Amino acid sequence: MSEFAPICIYLVISLLVSLILLGLPFPFASNSSTYPEKLSAYECGFDPFGDARSRFDIRFYLVSILFIIPDPEVTFSFPWAVPPNKIDPFGSWSMMAFLLILTIGSLYEWKMGASDRE
Repeated sequence: MSEFAPICIYLVISLLVSLILLGLPFPFASNSSTYPEKLSAYECGFDPFGDARSRFDIRFYLVSILFIIPDPEVTFSFPWAVPPNKIDPFGSWSMMAFLLILTIGSLYEWKMGASDRE
């Protein structure tokens, strides 16, 4: 159990620091400055207009997904940060297969015109 003592101490200290930082502003906060105009929605100095739940074009979501896709690629590329003599052939070929699948997916998206703008 003594091997886990530093981890437990770290977790307790981090929990205490986060709770203290979360609760610290409340004694200094003042509710006297809350007035209706301050609590209203703010849109560049104009009064809010229109419905906030309007429909968006699906292309906005497609573009966001296209930006999210490279994140796993970067995450799973971290094992290549070790020296080449430390990676066995299985690890190297599995990484090549992963990158091949991502390349095929990117080429498919490019061919289908997912990144085209109108």
